[in-house]
Amino acid sequence: MFENVESNRLKNIAPYVLGVVKKELITLRKQGKDVIDFGMGNPDGATPQHIVDKLIEAVKNPKNHRYSASRGIYKLNLAITDWYKRRFGVELDPEKEAITTIGAKEGISHLMYAIINSGDSVIVPTPCYPIHAISVTLAGGNVISVPVIKGRDFFEDMVKTVQNVWPKPKILFLNYPHNPTTEVVDLKFFEKIVDFAKKNEMIVLHDNAYAEIYFDDYLPPSFLQVPGAKDIGAEFYTLSKTFNMPGWRVGFMVGNRALVHALERIKSYLDYGIFQPIQIAAIHALNSRDDCVKDIRETYKSRRDVLVEGLQKLGWEVEKPKATMFVWAKIPEKFKNMNSVDFSMKMIHEAEVAVSPGSGFGEGGEGYVRFALIENEQRIKQALRNIKKLMNS
Repeated sequence: MFENVESNRLKNIAPYVLGVVKKELITLRKQGKDVIDFGMGNPDGATPQHIVDKLIEAVKNPKNHRYSASRGIYKLNLAITDWYKRRFGVELDPEKEAITTIGAKEGISHLMYAIINSGDSVIVPTPCYPIHAISVTLAGGNVISVPVIKGRDFFEDMVKTVQNVWPKPKILFLNYPHNPTTEVVDLKFFEKIVDFAKKNEMIVLHDNAYAEIYFDDYLPPSFLQVPGAKDIGAEFYTLSKTFNMPGWRVGFMVGNRALVHALERIKSYLDYGIFQPIQIAAIHALNSRDDCVKDIRETYKSRRDVLVEGLQKLGWEVEKPKATMFVWAKIPEKFKNMNSVDFSMKMIHEAEVAVSPGSGFGEGGEGYVRFALIENEQRIKQALRNIKKLMNS
């Protein structure tokens, strides 16, 4: 009866490739198969107890059960700006340059609706976290893809793209440390971006979700550390990975006042903000010592080392990422003729290991798979034994 119920906007979106493996994972587990899951980037660790305790305390106060504010309560926005000052040395006005979002995805998608007109072009790296591109399409914009490839200069490719496109792109979307490729940049990269964006009157949006999941001698910068960055852009952040709070849905955007105001306007019609006790717990998380963050980071580092070193021993060409909770791996030579979905299905059926096909992150991801570091070291070692059998079959 409702075969054509979907809007043209929804029909323009390709099927969710990452859901194919997830669906197969569920099916196999129902059949009793012990599939080791490296698919979705869904942190498996518990939220630190002191944050949980603050939530419990706040939820017992009936005053916190009422509607909240769509832009976030003032003390949370203040905690956000204080944290940015401590971590990045960036000064922000909590009332005009910060806004709380219901996770980063909500903020990104609603900002696109607030600032994109039909036909506007947005440069989005490929591969990318799906919402970066899909939010543009849903808002009626055009996605212009620029590849993120190891050994190539993304900045130079982006400059050439802008020079060859008309009308000029309105927005440049960035994400470093990058999901899924784990590529990283330094502050000089952002300095070039800010200079170029100002000259070309482009908005820059940076998803900084993995700023605290870093390893070895690397420390991720903020785009907003560059003088003048607030003139042309904003940055998204989320507590999901930093504090093991993915289900809590706490994120925020900071930076340019006009962008913050635009997001605040559209959110005022669409939501009443996050449940206030969660906001109070988020304040506590941001204002507390970062011992728990260091522990979370160390857990991912240990898992990274076990997985990458194990894959390397199997002859799989993989490098240790300097940041994020992922490992980006080119499909092994033995299976190079398979596309990423077929190889992922082979992995889940023959090795009982679930990974995300690279094509699920856009055309630039074909030929790769992504491992999320969401299984403990014992399970990782078991996965490596299973993969070894597949590699030797």
